[in-house]
Parts: sequence; structure tokens; C-alpha cells
Amino acid sequence: MKKNRNVGIIGVGQSVYSSHREDVNQPEMIHEAVVEALNHAGMTIDDIDCIVHGNMELFEMVHQPDLWHTLGSGAFGKETMRVTTGGTTGTTLCCTADYLVASGLHDVVIAIGFEKLQEGHTTGGITNMADPLWARQLQTGALTGMTAEQVISEFGEERAKKASMKYRIQMDKHAMKNKKAHRRLGLEFDQGDDLMESSPALVGELRMIHMCSQSDGACAMIFASEEKAKQYCKQPAWIKDHITVHREECFCAFGDAPVVLSHRYAAEKLFERNGIKNPRKEIDMFEMYDPSSWWGLDWLREFLLFEGDEHLKMIENDEITIDGDFPINPSGGVTASNPIGATAMVRVAEAALQIMGEAGDHQVKKKVNQALASGFGGTLWTVLFLLTREVPYALNKSGQTM
Repeated sequence: MKKNRNVGIIGVGQSVYSSHREDVNQPEMIHEAVVEALNHAGMTIDDIDCIVHGNMELFEMVHQPDLWHTLGSGAFGKETMRVTTGGTTGTTLCCTADYLVASGLHDVVIAIGFEKLQEGHTTGGITNMADPLWARQLQTGALTGMTAEQVISEFGEERAKKASMKYRIQMDKHAMKNKKAHRRLGLEFDQGDDLMESSPALVGELRMIHMCSQSDGACAMIFASEEKAKQYCKQPAWIKDHITVHREECFCAFGDAPVVLSHRYAAEKLFERNGIKNPRKEIDMFEMYDPSSWWGLDWLREFLLFEGDEHLKMIENDEITIDGDFPINPSGGVTASNPIGATAMVRVAEAALQIMGEAGDHQVKKKVNQALASGFGGTLWTVLFLLTREVPYALNKSGQTM
């Protein structure tokens, strides 16, 4: 990936995530994240050149919400862009901000992702996006039990269900360390067997406890050129590369045609062009977009290019915990907080905080030199980010990658 300029993440701000933020309106909630990001970077709004804004506007039923949100985003009189790509909106905002700075168009860009889902109808919005005739079988919203069935079929019911529940409890233990997380349930491992039976069933073996909920919340991130990043931040999180992969033009949820999941395809391409031979050893931690514990455990195999049951062993052996060899979602992940327009951005933001060493109570114990973050949405749409502690590219005098 050739870039005109290195881009660093130098400020991160997040509101508190909750099922109902009734104490604030949308601009006020966004303002919480923006102010925290500015304070983190040691900047004021006058230092920002451009605002990139995004959410799933049909969920709250507010058209062009970025116009109203100027009151909270500080966008008045500044160049502003609105981006929406479904569940991947947050990572697409990060891609957009990166390109705006790397191109030289702007030196400092703030990206803002948010959702206030209590003010709309999420499932109603999702189920009405599909064509009522041709895609009626896809109108189930974000719920599917297919992955659970596939994992059970491959590894047996007992092992699969125990691994999924252990993953869920591990994520909750991480969320308990994150004061801003929405669902902090205080789950214990000895509750696993009971939860597998007592939690309300949604679809097949996908149960309420496995699934993410909907959250209100906002995330803001400040992206800066190398010169500005070094001026304001002692340890930026540098963007080395990112990739977007989707299958929308040929998506089919039925039949037995062999397909490479977009997660694996994205990881293969990203690792190949960055010389990563063993992602499990060369990457220090991963903030993964995991809408349910079934998807989380299954997608671990795809992103890390595993075969067989290596992904299940990582869960069973506690290797993905905050103190493990390969921490997954020290923040608690998507099953802890899911403000959809911000959810994917939170993954990049949390990975950046880990590199900066500023994740607070959920900071991993080892030094994070290289981190991975993913976004997911729509019909198998994947965005994958690679962040580094060291400046990734040496540039010549003309600004080209050497």
C-alpha cells in the first residue's frame, strides 16, 4: 500500500455506552466523544481541518443528521463529509479520514461515528432494506443461527456450545474492566452450563446471551499527518494498511457453492502485502467485530488463517484473554457495546489505545507493537486495519513511499 504521507491516530474519545442515553440528545452525546478526543490529543476544534461523520441514519429516521449534529461535532464552517456503509460504517470512516490526510488534502481530520438506537427501530430498519420479493428469505435482520449449526456439525454439540459460552464469558470479563461498556454482566465460568440452557433462544442455538444488543453511544478519532502527529502525540498509533472486501454483487446465503469468507480473503491480502507470515506471532492483539460469540469463535479461524480446531483451542486454553498470548477484544467487543454507526470504529479506536498504552484498566500486559482491528456489516462486508507502534513507511523528499 503506497501512501503519500504517514498517518497517525493521536486522539480517541468515547461516550459511555448504554441501552438508553436519555440524559442527552444526539448532538450532546456526540459532543462527549469529540471533547474527549480533542483533550486526548491536546487540541482544540480550531486545530481540526475536516470532520467525517457517519451512522445508520435510517435507524433513527433523521435525514442528513450531520447537519443537526454540527452543534455537537464542531463542524460549523469546516469541510464535512458524511459516510454510511452499514455495519462497517465506523471502519469506513477511519478509511476515509486516513485517505484525506494521506493524500495531503488535510493535515488533521476528526472522524465521528455514533448511534442512538433507542430513538428508532433497528430491526425494522434492517428487515426493510431487502427486496420484499427476491430477498424475502434474508429479511431476518442481524440474526442467524447458521454459524452455530455449522460449528456444532463440525466439532460436536458439547464442545461447540462450551467453546461459544466460554468465549462469551471471556468477553464479559474484559467488559467488566471497561467502564464505558454497555453490557457488564459479571459472568463467571461456572455459570456456563446453566446459561447454555436458560438463556432465551433466538434462532436455533443462538441465544440471547450469545448475541450483541443495541447501544447508544459515540466514538471520535483524530487522524493527523506525520508532522502533526509527532508534534501533538508522544506515541501515535500509525496506520500501516487497511483493506475492504465485500461480496454484495454475488452474495448467496443458500446452496453448497464453496466460497472464501470475506474475512479470510481480506486477511490473506493484507498479510501478504505487509509480509506477515504468522499473524498469531507477529500481531500482538486483535479488536474483532464479533456480533455474537458464535461468530467470534468462528471468525477467529478466518482472520488468523487457521485450519482445523486451532481457534477453539485458543479459547479453551485462555489464550485470547487480556493476559493471554493473543488478546481478543480487551474492551469487551461488540457483545459488550454495539452503537452500530460507531461499533466498527470502536474496534480501531481500542486497538489504537492499546498501541498508545492508554487503554486504562483494560490495557493488555504486554507491549503492543502491531494490532489488528476489523469491521463487519451487510452481506459479508469486511474492513481490516493494521496499526503499528513504529512509523510504517520511509518517505522520500517527494512524499513517495521508498
